[in-house]
Amino acid sequence: MGRNDKINMPSSTAGITRYFDDYKSKISFKPGHVIVLALIVIVLIIFLHLYGYRMLGQ
Repeated sequence: MGRNDKINMPSSTAGITRYFDDYKSKISFKPGHVIVLALIVIVLIIFLHLYGYRMLGQ
C-alpha cells in the first residue's frame, strides 16, 4: 500500500494576505452619489464647450 514514513506539513495560507479584511475606509460613497457627481461633471464640460469661450474668452 502506501508508505508511512512521509511527513505531513500543516496547511497554511502561504503568505497570502487578505487586504479587504485588514482595511476599512472612513470615507464611503453610495453608488447614487457617484452617478450624480459624474452627471454634474459631464453637464459642466458640455456647458463649457458650448458657452465657455464667450463667457471667459476675449
